[in-house]
Amino acid sequence: MATSGTKTFSLNTGDVIEEAYELAGLELRTGYDAATARRSLNIMFADWSNRGINLWTVDQVVLDLTSGTASYSLNAYDLDVLEAVVRVYDSTNSSSYTDVSVSRVSRAEYLNTPDKTTTGRPSQFYVDRKETPVLYVYPTPDNVTTYKFVSYRMQRIDDITASNQDQEVPSRFIPCMTAGLAYQIALKKNPEKSQLLKLEYEELFARAADEDRDRTSVHLVPRIVS
Repeated sequence: MATSGTKTFSLNTGDVIEEAYELAGLELRTGYDAATARRSLNIMFADWSNRGINLWTVDQVVLDLTSGTASYSLNAYDLDVLEAVVRVYDSTNSSSYTDVSVSRVSRAEYLNTPDKTTTGRPSQFYVDRKETPVLYVYPTPDNVTTYKFVSYRMQRIDDITASNQDQEVPSRFIPCMTAGLAYQIALKKNPEKSQLLKLEYEELFARAADEDRDRTSVHLVPRIVS
């Protein structure tokens, strides 16, 4: 028998909600049922940000640094800065640049920096993780050359506002997404089944999260003590 030849299976939010209701042993009946399920889905996505780094939500962002300015408001949907470099442009060639690594410091380390007005090429940064995060760089950028702060940022998953929308979730997370929503629905409407669904959800999420990682080689070198 011939196969479909396609690899595009997906579920829109309406399908996810319907599947979740069936897993919870319930039937989707009203518009309010769909609305409360969408709300639960958004709450679950917020919780996923607390469970670790979701690779598909990591995006590279380039921020222009301004001479004499040490602090910069990031996007409200930026959750954290994971890695960063300062891009230093050649003063004689605007298209030529060098990326220089910068180290992240803690709140206490930044607070204890004696003279925050020191200018130069930034070599450190601190992220104040407010509702709208604020980035602080040190030293404060000077006016000798052009600097850009190039970083990988973990960002919020797109909101679900209608049942005909797709989710900003890769296909490998579809099983745990539907099971997780089923668990949330069961908590509200069928508590007797919630514990079983929680176990299924956590197992599927752990499996998906374990797969959602960089595949780089790790080399361990023994330290020889003389």
